[in-house]
Amino acid sequence: MSKVFPVTLTQQGAWLLDQTVLPGKVAYQTIKTPEAMADAIRTMVVRGAPAIGIAGAFGLVLSARLAVAENLSVESIVIKLREDAELLNATRPTAVNLSWALREMLAVVDELTRNSSPDISVILDQLTEKAEAILAEDIAANQTMGKLGAALMPKGAGILTHCNAGALATGGYGTALGVIRAAFEQDSTIHVYADETRPRLQGARLTTWELAEDGIPVTLVTDGMSGSLMKAGKVQAVITGADRIAANGDAANKIGTYNLALVAKAHNVPFYVAAPRSTLDLSTASGDEIPIEFREEEEVTTVNGERICAEGIGVYNPGFDVTPAELITGIITERGIVNGPEYQVGLGKLYN
Repeated sequence: MSKVFPVTLTQQGAWLLDQTVLPGKVAYQTIKTPEAMADAIRTMVVRGAPAIGIAGAFGLVLSARLAVAENLSVESIVIKLREDAELLNATRPTAVNLSWALREMLAVVDELTRNSSPDISVILDQLTEKAEAILAEDIAANQTMGKLGAALMPKGAGILTHCNAGALATGGYGTALGVIRAAFEQDSTIHVYADETRPRLQGARLTTWELAEDGIPVTLVTDGMSGSLMKAGKVQAVITGADRIAANGDAANKIGTYNLALVAKAHNVPFYVAAPRSTLDLSTASGDEIPIEFREEEEVTTVNGERICAEGIGVYNPGFDVTPAELITGIITERGIVNGPEYQVGLGKLYN
């Protein structure tokens, strides 16, 4: 089990491990309002699809706490919760876990208020219980997913991963890194290669730190080195997380994942995606319909506040790309593994 817990709910507020300052500094922010939570998600203090879903759920708990403190009416608290859910949902459009978690929370409110007008403290208690359950279920799902995926990793494998899909991106265990953790528990001879993941360097800053904290051997490579690494025979499997998986198996993940899948295909290296059920979006037919977040130009044009390119140039900075299903060997979820030819039917069975 990882020692890292990026999102925690306390009596004082939501406690977030600030991922913008890792690995140089381990610092926490206490978030007390849904507006502050929205800002923390938007600025990537907390990041990773499952983790921002949990953070969104905690954001609605904070909204309910404020409503109770102000002694709002039931009608007013319902309106406020829906407004804050919209605020939170708008922060990161690609990751479907956020909208899923917010829907789960609002469903609790709908159920409580459908035929009665409960005390607002009851609404707060039920929302708190639901948010904590979302966190606990995520950790349990990741651990199950890890065990299932570990069976796919060859003994002594070199495993290449992209971005950070570990404890930092989830409730505290990891999707892709959860598989790696479980594989390492069974076979300490595996070795991880981590893409640096430009432009925000989540692989270099977060994945290597997280694996080093757990004593799992890891080598950092630049994003452009995957072909050379595979040609040298050092990689026997690639595994990444996902921010949204369409009904046909197309998967959106951090920018650069599509390139990695193409290189893996060219070298006959299996390419796996690990993600919980909450990442499946069966209402989206294919990756063409997944909204892609575009981020600030400064992520590309500057490093540590220093400009690294000429003034006035254009910048193309999508935060994600979509890997087509035909490039994905298998999708690992807590409910089972679906292989390529079965995506359309198999994902539906796992979800329902």
